[in-house]
Amino acid sequence: MPHSQSLADRVHRTPALQDFALPPVHGSLPPDAQIVFVLGGPGSGKGTQCDKIKEEYECVHLSAGDLLRAEVASGSDVGQKCEALMKEGKLVPVAVTLNLLKQAMIDSRGNFFLIDGFPRALDQAEQFESSIMPCKAVLFFDCPEEEMEKRLLKRGETSGRSDDNADTIRKRFKTFLEQSLPVKDHYLAQSKCHVLSAVPPPAEVYVGVKAVLDSIHAPAKAAVSVPCLLCAVLVFGY
Repeated sequence: MPHSQSLADRVHRTPALQDFALPPVHGSLPPDAQIVFVLGGPGSGKGTQCDKIKEEYECVHLSAGDLLRAEVASGSDVGQKCEALMKEGKLVPVAVTLNLLKQAMIDSRGNFFLIDGFPRALDQAEQFESSIMPCKAVLFFDCPEEEMEKRLLKRGETSGRSDDNADTIRKRFKTFLEQSLPVKDHYLAQSKCHVLSAVPPPAEVYVGVKAVLDSIHAPAKAAVSVPCLLCAVLVFGY
C-alpha cells in the first residue's frame, strides 16, 4: 500500500495532457504577423534582452514562462497542474502553452511578436508553426551552464520563484540539454537561428541582437522629437 500511495503521489505531481481541460481560443492573428523566438538556457538573459528590444522596436513581448506563472497564480485547475510540472523541472504539455500564447497574441492586437522561452522542444516548434504560423527568426543566447546557475541562484534570493533553487535548476538544465538544443539545430538548418553569446555584459550582447533585428526589418519605434532649446533662443531671443 505505501508503494501504491507513493506512485499515486508521483502521478499527481506530474499530470498528463489528458488531465488538462483547455479553454477555447477566441479571435485570430493578422495575416502579416511576424514572430521571433527568443531562446536560451534558464538564466541566459532572455528577459533582459527582450526589455532592451522593446525600448527600440514596436513589438509585443510574450514570455511563455510568465504566461504559465500567471496561470499558476490564478489558481485555476490548469495552473495547479502546471505548477506541479514546473516544480519537477519538467515541460508543461505543448497544447497548454500554445493555448496561452495564441490567446495572448490575439488579445495584444500586435503584429510583431517576441516569444520568450518558447519553443523549448522540437515538437513544440513544429506544433506552434503548424497551428499558429512559422517564425521569422530565432535569437539563441548561448551561455555556459556554470554561469547560468550562478545567475539563477542570485535571482532566487529575491524572485520568490519556486523553480529558482539548486535542485530544480539542475533539473531544468538537464531538460534544456536534452530537449531544447535540438530546437537550435532545427532552425540553424533553416538559416533562421542566430546564436549570440550571452556571457558579455547585456549592452554588448544587445549589439548583436540589434544587428539581427535590423537585418529582418523589425519595426523600429518612431523617433521622438525633442524641442530644441537653442532654436528657441535663436527664434525668440531668450
